[in-house]
Amino acid sequence: MKLLAIEAATEACSAAVMVDGEIAERYQVAPRQHNELILPMCEEVLAEMELSLQQLDAVAFGCGPGAFTGVRIAAGITQGIALAHDLPVASISTLANLAYQAPVSEQQYILTSIDARMDEIYWAIYQKMAQGVECVGIEQVQSAMAIEQLEHSISYGCGTGWGCDLVALQTLTHLDDSHIDALALPRARVTAQLGEKKYQLQQLHAPENALPVYLRDQVAKKKAVRS
Repeated sequence: MKLLAIEAATEACSAAVMVDGEIAERYQVAPRQHNELILPMCEEVLAEMELSLQQLDAVAFGCGPGAFTGVRIAAGITQGIALAHDLPVASISTLANLAYQAPVSEQQYILTSIDARMDEIYWAIYQKMAQGVECVGIEQVQSAMAIEQLEHSISYGCGTGWGCDLVALQTLTHLDDSHIDALALPRARVTAQLGEKKYQLQQLHAPENALPVYLRDQVAKKKAVRS
C-alpha cells in the first residue's frame, strides 16, 4: 500500500510516506514553524518515493491530543488532500504514537503523556499488542497529581508530560529513570505504521471525519480564570 502520514501535534513536525513497508520521513523539532514546514516535507517524501498524490491509497494524520494549532494544521492538510484525491483517512492518536515507540514486549503497559500546559498533561495507558497498541481506559487531561491509583502495572513511561511532574508520575508508576523517556515525541513514521494497520483492519474513515482530538475544550476559559 501507499500512504502519506502527517504529524504536527507537538513541537516536532514530520511527514512520511510508506510504500509496501518502506518509509521515507522528514522530521524536525521546530515550535511554531509547522505551517511553513509541513507541506514542503510532504512534497519531499513523495518525491523521494517517486509518488504523486494521485497514487496514494490513504492518508494518516496525528489527530491529537497536543498543541491546538498543530493539530488543526495536520487535520486541515489531511482533509484537503484526502478530499481532493478521494482518499480514506486514518486518524492516529499522538498518545498511541508514543506508546508504539516504547521498547516493551507484547502485553506490557505504557503510560504515555504529553505536556498540556496550564499545569496539566494529556495522558493514557496503552498495552502493546501484536497488531500495534490498544488504549486501556480513555485518554485524559489533568494534572499529574490528580491521577488516581492505576489498575495496571506500568512497564514504561514516555512523552513530554513526564518532564512536567516526574516525581508524581514516578510515585504513581514506580518506574525508575531507565524506564522513562521524557523527551519522546510523536513522529510521522509511526503515524504511517499505525495507519497501515488501520488500513489492513479496514478502520479508515471519510475525509470530513478527519477531526482534531483536543480533550480540553475550555482553554480560553481557564486562561481567563488564571489572569
